Amino acid sequence: MRTRHPGLAKACSLAALLWLVPGRATAEAPWLNPAQRPVQRANLLLGQMTLDEKISLAATGTTPIPRLGIPALVFTDGPNGVGHGASNVTAFPNAQVVAASWDTALAQQFGTALGTETAGKGVNFLGAPTVNILRTPKWGRAAETFGEDPYLCGQIAAAEIQGIQSQHVISQVKHFAANNQEIDRFGDLFGVPPFLPAVDVEVSRRALQEIYFPGFKAAVQQGNVASVMCSYPQINGLYACQNPYTLGALKNDWGFIGFVGPDATFAVRDTLAAVNAGTDNFALGVIGSPPAEVLSQIPTDKLDDMVRRILTAMFSVGLFDHFNSGGPDVDVGTPEHLALATQIAAAGTVLLKNDGQVLPLTDAVGSIAVVGYDAGPGTQTMEGGSPAVVGGPVITPLAGITARAGASVKINNAQGTLGVVALPVVPADVLSPTSGSGPGLLGTYYATSDLSGPPVASAVSPTIDFKAALVAGAQSVRWTGTLMPSVTGTYRFSLEQSGIARLFIDGALIASGNVEFFDGNAINLPGAPPVTSQGLASLTAGNPASISLEYSLGSSVTGSPLHLGWQPPDATLVAQATAAARASDVAVVFVNDVTSEGMDRPSLGLPGDQDELIEAVAAANPRTIVVLHTVGATLMPWLAQVAGVIQAWYPGQQSGDAIAAVLFGDIAPSGRLPMTFAASENQGPGTQPAQYPGVDGVVDYDEGIYVGYRYFDQFGQEPLFPFGYGLSYTSFALDRLRVVPTSGGDYSVSVRVTNTGNRAGAEVVQLYLGFPPVTGEPPNQLKGFAKVFLAPQQTQTVTLALPRSSFATWNTTANGWVVQPGPYQLRVGTSSRDLPEQTTIVLSPESPPLHRLRLRTVGPG
Repeated sequence: MRTRHPGLAKACSLAALLWLVPGRATAEAPWLNPAQRPVQRANLLLGQMTLDEKISLAATGTTPIPRLGIPALVFTDGPNGVGHGASNVTAFPNAQVVAASWDTALAQQFGTALGTETAGKGVNFLGAPTVNILRTPKWGRAAETFGEDPYLCGQIAAAEIQGIQSQHVISQVKHFAANNQEIDRFGDLFGVPPFLPAVDVEVSRRALQEIYFPGFKAAVQQGNVASVMCSYPQINGLYACQNPYTLGALKNDWGFIGFVGPDATFAVRDTLAAVNAGTDNFALGVIGSPPAEVLSQIPTDKLDDMVRRILTAMFSVGLFDHFNSGGPDVDVGTPEHLALATQIAAAGTVLLKNDGQVLPLTDAVGSIAVVGYDAGPGTQTMEGGSPAVVGGPVITPLAGITARAGASVKINNAQGTLGVVALPVVPADVLSPTSGSGPGLLGTYYATSDLSGPPVASAVSPTIDFKAALVAGAQSVRWTGTLMPSVTGTYRFSLEQSGIARLFIDGALIASGNVEFFDGNAINLPGAPPVTSQGLASLTAGNPASISLEYSLGSSVTGSPLHLGWQPPDATLVAQATAAARASDVAVVFVNDVTSEGMDRPSLGLPGDQDELIEAVAAANPRTIVVLHTVGATLMPWLAQVAGVIQAWYPGQQSGDAIAAVLFGDIAPSGRLPMTFAASENQGPGTQPAQYPGVDGVVDYDEGIYVGYRYFDQFGQEPLFPFGYGLSYTSFALDRLRVVPTSGGDYSVSVRVTNTGNRAGAEVVQLYLGFPPVTGEPPNQLKGFAKVFLAPQQTQTVTLALPRSSFATWNTTANGWVVQPGPYQLRVGTSSRDLPEQTTIVLSPESPPLHRLRLRTVGPG
């Protein structure tokens, strides 16, 4: 039985009545005439609203206004599927997989499916997509973004938004702006005093305009997005939802006619300041003054502008013209959506290494070792927190490979590791406190959040396994003592907590984490995987090791739970994995990390003992393929030892079918990296504490416009894998670069692409622009791309538009975009570091910088 959301059902009484009687709309409710523009319709309806109705709509909009047929705003999160615990929906691959496809048509298909499922659940207001730039690869929400490049991000976002809103659902693009880390994103909420400030991002206006704004600008101007979500952090001293500069750029410079709403609750500290800066709707809550109270005191024209924007958004996506018959209990998952989820997961899979053509697997392969905790039921398919999606049954890699291989291929499965999970609690009998009676560790508690000042309490804890680690009046605690190893070898430790925890063994930092939500569960929203921090320590039997565990409440929003687990040395699991590898023609090792809203990765290394597992399997079988279910850049100390590496991201519930199709060559890998993979922790921006995660509540974006590959190119750093990189099962050649001026200073760029191999496949043609030195721009910037599918030996000419705006840079003195005269290097290739086709475009100095441009082409070269 289809059940409608009660808010929608109640809301549409007038509209539904008028739809049943042709001709009455124009006479009795002229705003229901779809022939008029959304703004015109909004003005007509606005004129019929009472003051109380206007306040209600702007304050939350979650209560319908049946008298006028205004539906309630019914919100859910949705970067990766319909979230907030919704059942009977599709857990699509995370958004980064869509970005890795470099396919705007596929992005629009995804948006359409996402919008369809959202509407089917009786929801008309979706928090998606996330277009924040990946400034640091450690960001915990990287999985729901589109990578590090503003142009790629904007093009994918605009296409997805068009798909979402075609299904009569408001897309709320997020999180505006410069929201690039989880640590301190909304400060110390429940410390002493409570609601301490969120992190303050110090960032230049040029960096905002050139790096952090363009994704949102494309969402507005190309995607026609109906709503924008402002974020938690401060930007240059003002909260994002209370910032006249950022919201002014959005509304005044880009022509945004929709409405702005804040992120949930903690984004607005001063409601009146938010209203004055440009925030229009407070559906997700505030910690400032109640919105209705503030809105009752503001000028009428200001309130009318807020309401007009909300109504315009509603009209623009068709909320008044298309009756929503969906409901929470409706099953919106379909076979077509499952097929699309498989297609996206495969299309975004990136082949990073393929020595000796170990892939695709052929009929000559009679046995396959499938290794890893991540290969089975514990496989990583999504990020945690509010973007998590419950979805349907997960097809695991083991199940997918087994089904595709068929009965004639022997599958040798071995777990190899306990996985990236909370390990069994460290028992009391191996722990001795520094003082007091044992067993256990001595806990010393402090009223401060940084273990400073006089202690407020002390006690011996037999084990560290708490639902509430802190005693009354304490904000932090340090446990100290010794640990007595019973065997010699490598011990593994895990931390699981809400808050900040750091584990030291013999003075060395072994594991650390800063987490807002326990278990990656954002305030009881299901679908999130557990979040742990992992570490290894080499200990000697009978030789006591000092142990210190520090804990602080930090930004926790779920109390002070804390669990310290361990795994003593045990060679059994690895021995089983190496035996399986030796007995097989090829070995496929699945490894993962875990990320979530409310946390950042402590390092780029694979957590736990997974590096050691890969090395052991590769030593047993040189035909080893590693499949990475990771959020992005991962250190690979074993790279030279393995034959193949596949970046599969977080691939959603169809994971097994997608990876099997790629491994066996049913679908040729065509994904390309939407981010740079660093070769070490010290590469790229944000490697110093002041730059990330910040010092004393301030994070300094002193790298300016040099983010991602721009930084690597500007400062001569060699990445592990460059932005835009990806291999195929075939080969391609590019030639015959042509550049043709068109009207208004625009260019048309074409290049011939040939599939020179013997298999069908897809190439992503990438166009980069290098600016004159006087501009201070990085060596290369992505300005166009296209994905082309070719049969063996097929040739096709790909044409890319290079609009005049591509040559502009933000000039702080002029407070605007300026096109500098001089030579521009135009480069076309298949990654940011593989650009064989080049020419030069010269902009004449006599041309006005912001008006007509007289251009000519010289080159190649």
